[in-house]
Amino acid sequence: MQSAISAQTKIDELVAQLPIAADVMRAFGLGCAGCGVSKYETIEEGARAHGLRNEPILRALEQARVSGNVPPIDEADRRPQRRAPGAFAGRATIAHTVAVMSGKGGVGKSLVTAMLAIGLRRKHYRVGILDADITGPSIPKLFGLHEPLTIVADPVKTTPQGQPQPLITPAISRSAIEVVSANLLTDREDTAMIWRGPIVAGVIRQFYEQVLWSDLDFLLADLPPGTSDAPLTVLQSLAIDGVVLVTMPQALATMIGRKAANLVHQLKKPILGVVENMSYFVAPDTGTRYDIFGPSYADRVAELAHAPLLARISIDPLKARLADEGRIEELDDPVCDELAERLLAQIEARPRPKETISII
Repeated sequence: MQSAISAQTKIDELVAQLPIAADVMRAFGLGCAGCGVSKYETIEEGARAHGLRNEPILRALEQARVSGNVPPIDEADRRPQRRAPGAFAGRATIAHTVAVMSGKGGVGKSLVTAMLAIGLRRKHYRVGILDADITGPSIPKLFGLHEPLTIVADPVKTTPQGQPQPLITPAISRSAIEVVSANLLTDREDTAMIWRGPIVAGVIRQFYEQVLWSDLDFLLADLPPGTSDAPLTVLQSLAIDGVVLVTMPQALATMIGRKAANLVHQLKKPILGVVENMSYFVAPDTGTRYDIFGPSYADRVAELAHAPLLARISIDPLKARLADEGRIEELDDPVCDELAERLLAQIEARPRPKETISII
């Protein structure tokens, strides 16, 4: 006999006992029944992350268990309880903002951002990702997001020209991670954003200030590589708690990573930790470890950055496949939890500065 379904029932355990529960939860827009976060969440936690009420979900699950079919779901019950247009209060709704940065491209910075987000979601935090890599956005691809973002007119606020200020509704991933990205401003993901620096900086500020974010515990800003306008905009005009610096075991990447660390220090922002991606490869048949890109420089980079080493991430074909297929939330790797735990410890040890420099 199956046990009663309650708000404290674990999602993955329920789906294992009652497979139709996954269909019921998808009917409410909860894709987390099939993602790697579900084993860590109860129905109540999953509903809260998606901005839904428990009672309609529990009622529908009981009906499905009796009938074997997904019952009709009221539209009001599947609509997230989001902040009303014009009610966004700016930075006060976001508890912590963390920038993820690298000195050069190709080191897997967006993957590290995604893994951090997954690890934080497993700990039941509300998480958003601001994809600040305007000309080379990768986050929507990782999370399998394709639908263009919805933009509405703010009924209260206006632009300096007297027009209604646009408000952007973020995309929601399967595990309730909110995402805003330039790649979701168009219906074609291969559209090139041919924008100059000042426009890019303005768009990043819009992604921070003119988005209907939910009340978030963490907003992760995935920065473009280098030390140009876009990273400077985030570091100087957003109220960030600090930076996670991503590098790889290659002398060139390490040298450029040190330049990025020096930039952060010059702006008097804390580096919360260093992540070395593609650190090594373990052969699945023999268990032999190979340093494909050479010896690790992670400890040296961390020392120069005056920050701890958060993690060394291995080369893993599974990560690459899930990323390519837009299923990164199905990644169930302990390193996600390790990243989140060590980031949380650093944020607790380093309170956010009270003042930020504005470039507006």
